[in-house]
Amino acid sequence: MPESKKSVLVTGASGVLGTAVYNAFKGADYHVVGLSYSQVKEGLVRLDLSEDLLVKDGVSLKRLFSDHKFSWVVHCAAERRPDAFKELNKDVPGHLAELCKNNDVTLVYISTDYVFDGTSPPYKPDSPPNPLQEYGITKRAGEEAVLRVNGAKVVVLRVPVLYGPSPKNSDSAVNILVDIVQDTSGKTFKMDDYAQRYPTNVLDIASFLVHLSNVDKVLPRVMHYSASECMTKYKMCEIFGKVLERPISHIIRDSSVPADAVARPKDCQLSTEETVELLGELNCSNFEQWWTKYLTETRK
Repeated sequence: MPESKKSVLVTGASGVLGTAVYNAFKGADYHVVGLSYSQVKEGLVRLDLSEDLLVKDGVSLKRLFSDHKFSWVVHCAAERRPDAFKELNKDVPGHLAELCKNNDVTLVYISTDYVFDGTSPPYKPDSPPNPLQEYGITKRAGEEAVLRVNGAKVVVLRVPVLYGPSPKNSDSAVNILVDIVQDTSGKTFKMDDYAQRYPTNVLDIASFLVHLSNVDKVLPRVMHYSASECMTKYKMCEIFGKVLERPISHIIRDSSVPADAVARPKDCQLSTEETVELLGELNCSNFEQWWTKYLTETRK
C-alpha cells in the first residue's frame, strides 16, 4: 500500500505568513488543514482558537486532531491589536502545546524578533529576551508557555518583519509601504529611518518549514530565521520608489531617536548562525529583486 500523506495543521492560515505556509505544505503533497477566524478563505476551517481552547476545553481542536492525525502543527496565528493581545498571543499557545503533547504532535510556534530590546544585536536563540513593547511581551509569554510544557515536542521559530504575496498590502507592515509610495492624495508621510529591520519573505519561511518537517534530527527548541539585508522603513520606500519609478518626495525621512524609543527597538537582528549550521544556507530572497519581479507581474 502507498504510504499515507503526512498531515499538518496551520493556524492563522489566511494571514500573509499562514497562507504561504499552508500553500507550501500543500505543494509538498502534505495533507493540510488550515484554520482561520477573521478572514476565512475557501478550503479553510473557521475556528476561534481563543474560545475553543480557553472556554470550550479545545473540543473542536480535539476533534480535528482525532480525525486528521497531525504530525505537525504550525502556529502562525497572532494578534497585533492591543485589545486582543493577551488571549491569542499569551494564553492560547500553552494550551495548544498541551494538546500537541497529548497527541504526540510537533508544535512550531512562530514568534518575533521583538522579544529582544534591540540594544545588543545580533541575538542568538539563547540570548536573554527583554521585550520592550506589548506585542513582544505577549509573544515572549507565549514562548515561555509552550516551552514550559514538559514532554512536548516544541520549536519556537523567531522571525523578523515579513513581506510577500498578499491580497491587501495593509496586511503587512512592509507591503503597506507600496501603497504609501504610490499615494497621490497630496498627503505627506513621516517615515522611520531609525530602526534597523531585516525584512524576510514569507515564501522563504514557508519553504524552510517544509524542509524542517523532513529533518531527521532532534530540533533545537528555539531557532531563528531571518534574511540578512538590513534597512529602515525609509530605505524600503526608496527601493519601492525605484522599482515603481515613482518619486517619494511626499515621504519625509525621520532619523531622530523616537520619543517612544522604549516601544521601538533600534536593532533586533536575529543571528541565524545555528540554523545554518544545522540545515545549511537559508538562501533568502533579495528584497529589491523579489519586489521588482512581483510588482512587474502584478501590474500586468
